[in-house]
Amino acid sequence: MKVLTNTALALLGLGVMLSSCSKKQQSQKTGLAYNDRTNGGYLRFKQSHPTPGPGLVPIEGGTFVLGGSADQDVTYEYNNLRRRVTVPSFYMDETEVSNQDWLDYLHWINITFPTDNELYYNALPDTLVWRKPLSYNEPYVDNYLRHPAFQDYPVVGVTWEQAQEYCSWRTDRTNENILRERGSLVSWKDQAGGKKGAVANNAQKEPYNNDMYLNGQYKGAGIDGKKMITDLNPNAPTTGTGKNGRAVRPVRLEDGILKQGYRLPSEAEWEYAALALAGNTQFENINDGRVYPWDGLGVRSPSKKTRGLILANFKRGAGDNAGVAGGLNDKAIITAPVRSYQPNDFGLYNMAGNVNEWVADTYRQTSFEEVDDLNPFRGNEFTNKRLADPIKGLYAKDKYGRPIKDPARSNKKLKYSEMIAQQQAQAAGNTQPGAVNSAQPAATTASVVKDPLAGKAYTNDYRDYGDSVNTSLYGTTTLVNNHSKVYKGGSWNDMSYWLNPATRRFMDQEATSAEVGFRCAMTMVGAPEIHPEGKPHLPIKKAKNYKAR
Repeated sequence: MKVLTNTALALLGLGVMLSSCSKKQQSQKTGLAYNDRTNGGYLRFKQSHPTPGPGLVPIEGGTFVLGGSADQDVTYEYNNLRRRVTVPSFYMDETEVSNQDWLDYLHWINITFPTDNELYYNALPDTLVWRKPLSYNEPYVDNYLRHPAFQDYPVVGVTWEQAQEYCSWRTDRTNENILRERGSLVSWKDQAGGKKGAVANNAQKEPYNNDMYLNGQYKGAGIDGKKMITDLNPNAPTTGTGKNGRAVRPVRLEDGILKQGYRLPSEAEWEYAALALAGNTQFENINDGRVYPWDGLGVRSPSKKTRGLILANFKRGAGDNAGVAGGLNDKAIITAPVRSYQPNDFGLYNMAGNVNEWVADTYRQTSFEEVDDLNPFRGNEFTNKRLADPIKGLYAKDKYGRPIKDPARSNKKLKYSEMIAQQQAQAAGNTQPGAVNSAQPAATTASVVKDPLAGKAYTNDYRDYGDSVNTSLYGTTTLVNNHSKVYKGGSWNDMSYWLNPATRRFMDQEATSAEVGFRCAMTMVGAPEIHPEGKPHLPIKKAKNYKAR
């Protein structure tokens, strides 16, 4: 049966605010009352299970065999050896990102930075991916992205890097909308100039950025909303925009209001979500394995009402992209709308066929053997936000209002004095990147620095951890380097073998294809169980309040 609806999450997500019980909660360790401005304003927020961001559905995590659904290795790559792993619960886009979604992105760039032609150009998909020397695909070059007939089709021609930029943009726009709708930021109407809609200078304002907002660098007149949260800090200013002149403050991460960042799913998350074995599981027993995101070994529907219909958009055979007129087998010649065909048991559409999808992982043939068995991932590049003012903790920002990120200099928390010295040296331009790992291609070198605590070399780049890359062989016998990114799922132009969730291919992160798109994911925080209702649980006693005597 279908599982994992959003109902429980919506109920659990209600009341993400300061606890307002009739009896004030107390610290279990000191007895101090929470949310009382008279004793220092110690804060405790109502513990909640966050709801997913727009477009996402919850995926309850668990253990599964990575690469386990592959029944053959027709390419003889030996790159998906079976490995039991655990994937934590997360959220994933119900559908692939569509052309309309991407046009929303382009429109925002156009109205926010109207004179920045470079930014807009760099965000454009490569529509020339449709052009073939011996095919008349030129109409797709001109129409596929922008014509309304294709608006709900998956965006293609997008690089891995462009997909990453879209995820960051989507995070900022989603959280900005939440803050404006609840009154923590000035409303959309007021921000646009009120009823008269005077937006002449609006395009010149620095746009909202989530990191800057949480660091207190996006606030002030013209930004703060009319319904900001009352500040219980006794050292806060005595006057503010709140009722009765009380001090107010921006939303904090601790409030549980803002969403986690959108991102590309990891390869393990994508494969786990595509299989959706939760639909075949009862009491931890998997009744049937799967070769595709649906039950059975075939690609046609066994259901009475849809019997014989093909369940995904793929190439049935050489020269057969659609079937015979009057009975088109998959109802599509190229891509199909993102909500075509039946969703899998997690409620995800087109996890097989339509377009291949970028995932976050850097490709290595032996990744399945080497990654950790909890939340496996290969692609970490550890960075820190650059501080423009180390004393005040202010981030340095680029011309788009985003924090500048530098390679991480340590794998441990530095002493305060060490951190200040490091940031000041960096600001003065005196930081040395250190030795370069000669085993990596020149285009993907990582900064290797001396860890001031451990006294040994530390690299911020773990994409090739435990692996060696011989630069003399790159481009001669291998195309694998740190720019090689994994894509999965099969496309409208692939044979049925590639519909298997365990299959994996790679492409350079700057490359594009008419057969590759993407969808976003989001980390889930808190308890992993999505549907606790109706399930047995061990009783947990509530802490008793302390009475001073």
